[in-house]
Amino acid sequence: MSEELIPETPEQETEENEAAEPIKQRKNGLYPGVSDELAENMKSGWADTELHGLEPIAQAEHTAARRAALSARFPGERLVIPAGNLKTRSNDTEYAFRASTEYAYLTGDRTQDGVLVLEPTGDSGHQATIYLLPRSNRENGEFWLDGQGELWVGRRHSLAEAEQLLGIPAKDVREIAAALTEATGPVRNVRGHDASIEAALTDKVTAERDEELRVYLSEARLVKDAFEIAELQKACDATARGFEDVVRSLDKAEATSERFIEGTFFLRARIEGNDIGYGSICAAGPHATTLHWVRNDGAVRSGDLLLLDAGVETNELYTADVTRTLPINGTFSPLQRKIYDAVYEAQEAGIAAVKPGATFRDFHDASQRVLAEKLVAWGLLGDLSVDKVLELGLQRRWTLHGTGHMLGMDVHDCAVARTEAYVDGILEPGVCLTVEPGLYFQADDLTVPEEYRGIGVRIEDDILVTEDGNRNLSDQLPRRADEVEAWMAQLKG
Repeated sequence: MSEELIPETPEQETEENEAAEPIKQRKNGLYPGVSDELAENMKSGWADTELHGLEPIAQAEHTAARRAALSARFPGERLVIPAGNLKTRSNDTEYAFRASTEYAYLTGDRTQDGVLVLEPTGDSGHQATIYLLPRSNRENGEFWLDGQGELWVGRRHSLAEAEQLLGIPAKDVREIAAALTEATGPVRNVRGHDASIEAALTDKVTAERDEELRVYLSEARLVKDAFEIAELQKACDATARGFEDVVRSLDKAEATSERFIEGTFFLRARIEGNDIGYGSICAAGPHATTLHWVRNDGAVRSGDLLLLDAGVETNELYTADVTRTLPINGTFSPLQRKIYDAVYEAQEAGIAAVKPGATFRDFHDASQRVLAEKLVAWGLLGDLSVDKVLELGLQRRWTLHGTGHMLGMDVHDCAVARTEAYVDGILEPGVCLTVEPGLYFQADDLTVPEEYRGIGVRIEDDILVTEDGNRNLSDQLPRRADEVEAWMAQLKG
């Protein structure tokens, strides 16, 4: 990785608009080694690369409808939704940027430092403006002397180009702090993404009002529009291909570790999407009993199971969330299959309970009942009835987690929605959720027979509620044990 020609100094970061100052005011002391001749040379000789006649992004009409609904919910109030800023990974390197979900949902833009502002236009209605970083200034040397200049990090769209693509008037984001500081009237801001915006709005907002905005935007995503459904299907399709890649490479994983599985799936995510939607769980053997095993540094052994929980995030930031539990050698042992079949039966019951008019809790209850029945039948809960086990929640020693969650731009989407709208809510067409029951017998659990210990099984699919029931968006991947074995045999050749 190349070092910057002129390392940034703390003094360079003190003034927000310093990048716009003439280079002669900045070079002495701040930019050592830049001669007047080099500074002048770098100003000219560059082709005009402005793009014209750009078509709006595919989701522009959908983001416009989302902004209109937001406007109707908060008439007469200024609404501020930031994208967020780069975060330091170490010293002068940053994590890959991922725009805030609220900002991307309302704009379709995914660039750092952006801010969407909805200015009220009277008692009802708003004028949307998107504040973005413009093209790097070549006159003052910003494009090659600044660490985020385009010579270092690549070309970005001009404000005029952004307006064509997003369908929103665009302004220089370096003007936003001053504009918000002078703003009057009621303001709401989505907090936690941009400290400079929050500082500009000090004494203009309240935590309670800002939380109402965040909750609204979370609940707005409960029902997906046609664009979102198509993106989720795309994510599931790519994820299925990633799982196929993993099966084909299991022999190499056995020679290395779970990290080979992680890397194999990550390659598919980067080829077909933006990234993975969350840290991949590549849990072999007893690691499968750890719900969020993301260290992925363990051995991959023939005869064990691999619990692979992974999802591709599309370029528009919609993620799949799929789990399959696979026999590493291609064939379930009798005990592995017994436990797997129990989880499969529980998932079937859960999926069947996903339909319009059902409550969100119904599919969880249906899956948990099946698992409780199996645990009682296997003699793991003494002589208690299934109803008593469920009443006391005793099955949770081995089922551990809820059976699913909402899915969308966040893998656990709509997370701050009100309980009455989500957990106690009623399913309707357009809702997308996961159904993912599991059984986990810890390696040190002395309450189960020794042969059960260290076996973990989860099966997870992404289910869309439709007008007449549901659709499994991830059904490209087999679920039944015999189908899993046949699929693996075919892929391994």
